[in-house]
Amino acid sequence: MKAAICREFAKPLSVEDVELGPPLENEVRVRLAACAICHSDITYMDGGWGGQLPLVLGHEAAGVVEETGAAVQSVSVGDRVLVTLIRSCGHCASCESAEPFLCAEDFASDQRVRLSDAQGQVLGQGLKCGAFAEEVVVDQSQVVAIPDTIPLDAASLLSCGVITGFGAVANTAKLSFGSSAVVIGCGGVGLNAVQGAALLGAQPVIAVDLVADKLSAAAQFGADIQINAKEDNAAQKVREATGGGADYVFVAAGSSHAVASALEMLGPSGTLVLVGMPPTGDKVAVEAGDVAGAGQKILGSKMGSTRLRVDIPKLVMLYEQGRLKLDELISGRYPLEDINTAIDEVRADKALRNVIILDETLI
Repeated sequence: MKAAICREFAKPLSVEDVELGPPLENEVRVRLAACAICHSDITYMDGGWGGQLPLVLGHEAAGVVEETGAAVQSVSVGDRVLVTLIRSCGHCASCESAEPFLCAEDFASDQRVRLSDAQGQVLGQGLKCGAFAEEVVVDQSQVVAIPDTIPLDAASLLSCGVITGFGAVANTAKLSFGSSAVVIGCGGVGLNAVQGAALLGAQPVIAVDLVADKLSAAAQFGADIQINAKEDNAAQKVREATGGGADYVFVAAGSSHAVASALEMLGPSGTLVLVGMPPTGDKVAVEAGDVAGAGQKILGSKMGSTRLRVDIPKLVMLYEQGRLKLDELISGRYPLEDINTAIDEVRADKALRNVIILDETLI
């Protein structure tokens, strides 16, 4: 099969023949229709989180099940599915506490060679998916069936960007109706935080970014107020619009500077939600006494605190009702051979979500 391989940090991906091992008893082989490009892939390939190369990246995908292991019961051959990086064992403390997104257990597949190139060199399966490829083999917990009412290119966005942004609002923060909400960073994840806040009745919804086009997009996704932090004092503008500070501030940008600015926007008893993932080593200084004195809260949100089999059907329903925007998030569609062009556009803030089309016939 064809896959895009990253052999050096910050170097272009190459498309080469790759050998994919068969599924174990708890695994599923999926023929992919589409895989969207997430900033996490770019941070990873730039060396922001360390790791070992070479590897195949890509983790925001959708396709059709082609083969299942003997113990798989959740999906069947022919099912249309999302493929995600959320992998859960079902029996650890996190899983038993209804937090499968925090599962850190080892899996049998971690001890075997899953991918190798034509020369026999072992390749890493980036973010436990390796979905910049025609096929993947993943644990059954990483896939969830979806109906044929949603095209697979749009559906792929649910696998990460949508659940991360929307879930940060609905699941992690549990935003209350009528609260004020600020979203810093209006890329794919941030726009889903914006539309999540709007759908849950936040008032006002304030979008903050450095790029005018992204702020225009935020308005289409439900932002009442747009602030260009390059041109204005964003914290001051937020305080003026909210009467002293926001009830919720969601940082969807993977930037420690954005986190620091978010603290200045937060009102008394407000909640700061960290959604974006900065590079390893990034730190933020916090005036602890001010946070304690104002009764403020700081929450981390991993993958939108998503429970796949609970949340995905709800999001699909919202899409079917025309209330959740997915198609509007897609800036461009590219074949696997043009993946570097698609990545460069995302890196340069010229796209919300570019999608790699791996099998047009499955869409």
